[in-house]
Amino acid sequence: MYQKIIVVGNLGGDPEMRYMPDGTAVTSFSVATSRRWTDSRSGQPVEETTWFRVSVWGRQAESANQYLSKGRQVLVEGRVRPDPNTGGPRLWTRQDGTVAASFEVTADNVRFIGTRADSEGYDGRDYDDNGDNAPAQEEDDIPF
Repeated sequence: MYQKIIVVGNLGGDPEMRYMPDGTAVTSFSVATSRRWTDSRSGQPVEETTWFRVSVWGRQAESANQYLSKGRQVLVEGRVRPDPNTGGPRLWTRQDGTVAASFEVTADNVRFIGTRADSEGYDGRDYDDNGDNAPAQEEDDIPF
């Protein structure tokens, strides 16, 4: 069995990096994707935004933390991690009482994309994870 998700979007905030007890770096960030279309009935423009919470490990985590920032465009390849309680997206309640969902992605590959101005300081390499930097522990063990 195999699954893969590719998400292209913009960072919703600056990445947050932590270290596991064994010294493995893990960086988390949110990515927003938007889809726009014109409603066929009303003729009005409609926009739909979907948020993904991404965790990236090892050397890629350190690079993502160093070079990514809020608003930066990124391509993430990885796998969806379902909520252990629901088997689907993680459900949570907003402050206004409405229910929201978060799609959790464990990244295998993070590519920094966008204009050159967005890429200041980026050395041009794609930090592919070929298994050498596999997480030492499952994401459930992250201490935050």
